[in-house]
Amino acid sequence: MNTSTAPDSGRPPGAAGPRAVELTGITKTFPGVVANSDVNLSVRSGEVHALCGENGAGKSTLMKILYGMQAPDSGTIRVRGDQVRFRSPAEAIRAGIGMVHQHFMLADNLTVLENIVLGAEGEHGIGARARRRVLALAEQAGFEVRPDVLVERLGVADRQRVEILKVLYRGARIIILDEPTAVLVPQEVDELFATLRTMREQGFTFLFISHKLDEVRAIADTITVLRRGTTVGTVAATAVSSHRLAEMMVGSELPVPEHGASTVTDREVLAVSGLSASEQDRMVLADIDLAVHAGEVVGIAGVEGNGQTELVEAIMGMRPVDAGRIELGERDLTGLSTLARRAAGIGYVPEDRHRQGLLLDESLWFNRILGHQTRRPVARGRWLDRQGAKADAQRIVEQFDVRTPGIEVDAAALSGGNQQKLVVGRELSGDPVLLIAAHPTRGVDVGAQSGIWDHLRAARAAGLAVLLISADLDELIGLSDTIRVMYRGRLVAAADPRSVTPQELGAAMTGAQEAV
Repeated sequence: MNTSTAPDSGRPPGAAGPRAVELTGITKTFPGVVANSDVNLSVRSGEVHALCGENGAGKSTLMKILYGMQAPDSGTIRVRGDQVRFRSPAEAIRAGIGMVHQHFMLADNLTVLENIVLGAEGEHGIGARARRRVLALAEQAGFEVRPDVLVERLGVADRQRVEILKVLYRGARIIILDEPTAVLVPQEVDELFATLRTMREQGFTFLFISHKLDEVRAIADTITVLRRGTTVGTVAATAVSSHRLAEMMVGSELPVPEHGASTVTDREVLAVSGLSASEQDRMVLADIDLAVHAGEVVGIAGVEGNGQTELVEAIMGMRPVDAGRIELGERDLTGLSTLARRAAGIGYVPEDRHRQGLLLDESLWFNRILGHQTRRPVARGRWLDRQGAKADAQRIVEQFDVRTPGIEVDAAALSGGNQQKLVVGRELSGDPVLLIAAHPTRGVDVGAQSGIWDHLRAARAAGLAVLLISADLDELIGLSDTIRVMYRGRLVAAADPRSVTPQELGAAMTGAQEAV
């Protein structure tokens, strides 16, 4: 068991300092949706306060209200006892509130120092004084920083530290962390939690949004659960189990990723051989050999930035390759377009549903068409079939439990979990022979996660070949028939999911090949 997931000694509610944040009676509605309904939240200074709930439970809306990104319809906000009403994030920042978003907001072509200072040059200038301040803040937080390194050369854990330094540089003492462990390996989670504990002892206050309940219990002092836009309750982390938290969130126990009996056949569906690719004179894929059989889930583990994204892009025809061959069955796909590869039988769940999987301003039925516009039921010959697309979108909504007012609403109106179920449903339609699933449950709640796992298990049992890329090591171990580890563009190790531990996988992902 990862040491991160052992319950922290923590403090019970009320044992920390005076109230840092009080949200009382917060209500926020959008057309057809009540995001927050009379929500109450009280956070004391010097504590880590976790906020849990399903996608669509209202967590993000509540934090956007606190951070000045949205205005509540009713209710009051108090920061350190003073009633406030923020009209922008800039006003929240001036009040000492910072937010580290799940998707980092850094400029890859700037240095660490430049990213931290950007937009706050009036604080300490841009020269030696700013550098001294950044180094002092890093020492205070308990981690090392290299001010002159380009952000594009940093791993995900170091990028997260830069984001934390950005909010500290702007004077934040109350920090919102949105799914901060979503892309970290266990060792990096331990390091992050050590930083949070150090800063907590210095009086910093954290609002920690996460769907990883064991980790929530490990780091939080207090946990507030939201369900369907309302407050379910607030509990001490030391007094509640993960199963109880799951019940509070969704009314059922915590789902477990497990695939059951093997369904692997000897029929090779995907064969990748000698695949290499470069970018700006840098090798991003080096001599990759990989096979996935019918009825098999092959998991790819790796710290972000080690070639997983590039491997998926190469297989999908979205990235040119320098050498190698990609075959689907007995068909050579190497020179084909992405659309042709999809037509050959590849389903694709991209790692970023907003940038690559959906058109947020278009209807659900229109999004059903994306990537499938040459095939039934959304096309007839050269023409799109609107009625066919609408009928099949309705089928997906019902079969994959996509919770929506209807198929005519824009995808942006759905919660993240329901958006993801729509994408998974679309990609499992049309009888694919291979599914490439990149982080299929990233940022979704336990209810949506369980549903997606069920559909992947069912598809595997029906003979689908699945290439699974995930930063959730429990998910990889639970769903995969075999696991391959990527490090610096190479497949460096193989692991048996029946015996490997998350710690051993994490060690291999950071370069200790002997770990698996």
